[in-house]
Amino acid sequence: MLSKKMQDALNKHLNEEFYSSYLYLSIAAHFEEQNLKGFANWFKLQSQEEYGHAMKFYAFIIQAGGDVTLAQIGAPKTSWKTVMEAFKDTLAHEKKITGLIHKLVDGAMQSKDYAANNFLQWFVNEQVEEEATVEEIINKLEMIGDAKSGLFMLDRELGARATAG
Repeated sequence: MLSKKMQDALNKHLNEEFYSSYLYLSIAAHFEEQNLKGFANWFKLQSQEEYGHAMKFYAFIIQAGGDVTLAQIGAPKTSWKTVMEAFKDTLAHEKKITGLIHKLVDGAMQSKDYAANNFLQWFVNEQVEEEATVEEIINKLEMIGDAKSGLFMLDRELGARATAG
């Protein structure tokens, strides 16, 4: 059974994951408007992945005997000056989520909620992957610089992403 404190913290984070999904869908829409369909594809799939993360929190809260409480999701940013800006914003957001996950783990450990701690370990590992993936794309964008052909190739590469990981 979840403590009220842990239930509230997990519900708050569930809404953060929904916001992540919403943010990445907004970035996808921006890239659709820029005719960068590969980048849009990558972010649409990333949005779906984040939605899946939210649903993992939803399922855990229910399984642990808690009550799910959904909160209002804030409006995300809707435009970026460059592809690099969008990915740097993405990395900053993922680092924020990593910090929030770590705080949840701290709370689970302090309250000796072993089930919540075990559940959260998947997200600890997932955030390492999330940050590394975005950093890799940023590194490629840095190599590309202003070369439109490189941007075209990266757009094609990211467009090949077929499923949310």
